[in-house]
Amino acid sequence: MSPARTVTLALVQMACTDDKLANLERVEARIAEAAGMGANIVALQEVFNTLYPCQSEDHDQFELAEPIPGPTSQRMQAAARQHGVVVTGSIFERRTHGLYHNTAVTFDADGEMTGFYRKMHIPDDPAYYEKFYFTPGDLGFTVAKTKFATLGIGVCWDQWYPEAARLFTLAGAEILLYPTAIGWLHQEKEDFGAAQHDSWETSMRAHAIANGVFVAATNRVGTEGGIQFWGSSFVADPYGTVIDRASQDQEAIVCTTVDLQLLETARTHWPFLRDRRIDAYQEITKRYIAAN
Repeated sequence: MSPARTVTLALVQMACTDDKLANLERVEARIAEAAGMGANIVALQEVFNTLYPCQSEDHDQFELAEPIPGPTSQRMQAAARQHGVVVTGSIFERRTHGLYHNTAVTFDADGEMTGFYRKMHIPDDPAYYEKFYFTPGDLGFTVAKTKFATLGIGVCWDQWYPEAARLFTLAGAEILLYPTAIGWLHQEKEDFGAAQHDSWETSMRAHAIANGVFVAATNRVGTEGGIQFWGSSFVADPYGTVIDRASQDQEAIVCTTVDLQLLETARTHWPFLRDRRIDAYQEITKRYIAAN
């Protein structure tokens, strides 16, 4: 039997305020706390340094964006280096005049930037008007090769797409991480809330099974405008079993140790990658296949 390859993963689930500096200071404290708990990798939520900016189409919100490197990414880098942990999270990136992205950056335990991914799938729904703000990513499904594990880091809406999970896996990802800002619209929660939450978690558990990887999502909590964010940050193993989960309404650090050797066991017992018919999937790149 191969020796264990254990990695301790920490998901930082937070509520945010309209004070960007205060959010950053709280994040830095959580990174330090996670490192003290033995974490090797610390995952932050989507646009963790601000309130979720996309509930309306408001030009003033572009003032929240910043370049990379910039103040937020530099503080992430310093925290990674100081505590000897991998730090990853998503930032509202200002690339140039009129060009913005939702970008996940990853810093290795020595502070080196080892991952840079621009959100590929951009939603447009009530209170999630992201197409107004974010240009779809143009880098493909890049992975971050860190000291402790190879990470595939999608951002929120990316987490619904099996194609994205597969491409991260084929690029070598051992853990899929999804920084997230998802919750209930107040008027929908009573009728649809349970089903929405169950679908969200189930879709990612399915990615874990189909690809033989660990999957984790880190979400925010609290109420911001018309959204009650549902927290529930979780880690699932390659069999889709949820091995740790935060509450729906409390800040938390989910700190879980995983054995990456389990990927080998899962993939040899459930050899989905082996049995893929790569010769027969050409039409997957089409928008729609009309019936004959």
